[in-house]
Amino acid sequence: MPARSQRALAVVSGLAIGWLAFCLLVWGYGASPRAMAGLLFEGTWGSSGGIGQVLFKATPLLFTAVAVDVALRAGLFNIGADGQVAVASLAAGVVGSRLPAGTPAALALPATMMAAMAAGGMWAAVPAILKGRHGAHEVISTIMMNRIADGVVGFALGAGGLALAGSVRTAEIVPGARIPRLETWFPAFRGSAVSLSVLLAVITALVVTQSYRRTRFGRELVLIGQGARAMEAAKVPVARRFEQAFVLSGAIAGLASLGTVLGYKGYFEEGLGAGAGFGGLAVALLGRGHALGLIAAALLFGTLEQGGLAVNEFVPKELMDVVAGIVVAAVAVEDLRASRTRSAGAST
Repeated sequence: MPARSQRALAVVSGLAIGWLAFCLLVWGYGASPRAMAGLLFEGTWGSSGGIGQVLFKATPLLFTAVAVDVALRAGLFNIGADGQVAVASLAAGVVGSRLPAGTPAALALPATMMAAMAAGGMWAAVPAILKGRHGAHEVISTIMMNRIADGVVGFALGAGGLALAGSVRTAEIVPGARIPRLETWFPAFRGSAVSLSVLLAVITALVVTQSYRRTRFGRELVLIGQGARAMEAAKVPVARRFEQAFVLSGAIAGLASLGTVLGYKGYFEEGLGAGAGFGGLAVALLGRGHALGLIAAALLFGTLEQGGLAVNEFVPKELMDVVAGIVVAAVAVEDLRASRTRSAGAST
């Protein structure tokens, strides 16, 4: 069987196992799987409001999935997207709220977005340098940076005086820095939090995945991921590319703050965006470096996240986290089995 067909089979098998797990878990809680499936559909794809919320929840997942995928192309694991999103969200909230009230959108929005990208990229620069210049394992350093990010954000809001008195949130960002919601043009989405940031996420996924084939930098990342030593022998600056890939990954992860800080809340508060990094890692593993795969996986996880709220009256919404984990694990196991099958076939 061709490798592409095997990868597709792995995803389909994972989804089927995930659906079976959903039915069994719901039944274990004494609820009807059929009734819960109906509620799940009604709360997600069964109404325009539900669709809007799925898109809203999928947006940060798509940004962080693209960020993780950039690192994966170079053979790196960016487990630190959660911390990068946190500091980027804080930067967006602070810059957006400190601009003059009359700043036009043509200046305010790019300035706030650049602040988020710069913060995410700078936070990723630490594990990038540790990896590129000292050979430190990126999984350990990025997990470490996640913990540090939590402390830095809390300190900045509290002792740093960036939060409003008696709260853990920044002031409101100026109107010019807000990203318009889709309900402005599509009344059917009224009441949902989805904004134009979802379109930016899709464009980012398309541009980045195309760059793997159409730019020298992208092709070098892919080749480094396949064999760093061979690329070193070809005089490619592998250590520098590692650093560049990590910083770019962090900058893209920083964009995950747009939908919540600039499109929905209009300010930053502690804990906003938590979990988007680890969710993006799962989406990236399912998306397999293809734009459509990343988009579809983000929509799947957005559906599960929103669906958990739809069925929460009868079963815990955390059940959807279990289902998502089972899907990823099932796909990984099927991938491993297919890889061993190919290896066995090649050796005979």
